[in-house]
Amino acid sequence: MKQSHLFTKTRREAPRDELAKNAQLLIRAGYVHKEMAGVYSYLSLGALTLKNIEDIVRKEMNAIGGQEIRMATLHPSEPWKQTGGWDQVDVLFKIDSRTEKEYALGQSEEEIVTPIASEYAPSYKDLPLSIYQIGQKYRDELRAKSGIMRGREFGMKDMYSFHTTQEDFERFYEIVKQAYLRIYSQCGLVAKVTEASGGSFSQKISYEFMVLTDAGEDTILYCTECDYCVNVEVAGETKEGDTCSKCGNSTLQSGVASEVGNVFDLGTRYPKALGFTYKDEEGNEQYPIMGCYGLGTSRLMGVIVEALADEKGIVWPASVAPFTLHLVNAMASDEQAVMYADELYNLFTSRNTAVLYDDRDARAGEKFADSDLIGIPYRIVVGKEALAGNSLELVNRATGEVERLTKEELLQRFTSQSV
Repeated sequence: MKQSHLFTKTRREAPRDELAKNAQLLIRAGYVHKEMAGVYSYLSLGALTLKNIEDIVRKEMNAIGGQEIRMATLHPSEPWKQTGGWDQVDVLFKIDSRTEKEYALGQSEEEIVTPIASEYAPSYKDLPLSIYQIGQKYRDELRAKSGIMRGREFGMKDMYSFHTTQEDFERFYEIVKQAYLRIYSQCGLVAKVTEASGGSFSQKISYEFMVLTDAGEDTILYCTECDYCVNVEVAGETKEGDTCSKCGNSTLQSGVASEVGNVFDLGTRYPKALGFTYKDEEGNEQYPIMGCYGLGTSRLMGVIVEALADEKGIVWPASVAPFTLHLVNAMASDEQAVMYADELYNLFTSRNTAVLYDDRDARAGEKFADSDLIGIPYRIVVGKEALAGNSLELVNRATGEVERLTKEELLQRFTSQSV
């Protein structure tokens, strides 16, 4: 895409009503537009980034046998009343219709997915089953905060699994756990798996996936030598400086972290409330064990910004960035430079390399500042050296490393075809 065609513009100043780094940078760089507290529209760059995150999540969920569906966002009130959620879930948006019926906006999908699964899994032979979707969620938060990390409308991948035994659920949990860790790694993050209370979803212990960041809302205790980690809310007498009870090789550290995913053992609560039974091998009716696996896709986008941004702006990992390359013509008034940059842009796009081409009639310094703010992984600079000797500057956004490469070398590195 040519940057002159991009309808969004960068801003020099952060909006005064945003305190979170992720919201400040995403608005300044033109990724999102704030509609109201806790509600954002995703613009061209933001939609591309969010799609890339969703594609990573989708690939991993498909790889472990998840089947993607698209569930309704507008829910009838009846199943919520059957489970008790209508009165117990305080963040549930409720809608009164002109037809005198009551509806809810989905803040989770247990009340919808359980009846769906019950219709298509009447036998033990149909289990285990895992169903997921990637879509919008709505929660009536009293105080939306932290930019896109805690909102009233947000993107989420939620998966639900059904099993004949507790052991099978725990087997599948380990599979999901590894898939989640792969997702976070691909997004440039290191996540820790913590124990936490089940909250309104379950009376059992749940598991949260946490990324250390100053913007986090939770405090965790973790071991630097092994994978032991616990939310302080369920840590009991355990405290910072204690010897790790799992490995015994290190003392526990305390840190502020942001939740980027969770797993709930729902037991038979929802199948019982909504009448989902299956026939076992002896023909007896049984309630399946149910699991819930949440991962906030828009929240993950915000956490990436919080964790990886620097003083210049956003730093996207290549896997989620809206473009791989930011091609900057530093000599916009030079006809020869324009022709050179145009040719290079056409070569990249013809080879399906995602490139944002800053072809604007603007000063080089302004273009470089915008490039740093937008955070695309690599910047290619067309300057005097390119015209004199086919030498282009390649800047790594994350490390600041600068290389000098020819046009042919760049095409070889970033495309599957050479000149």
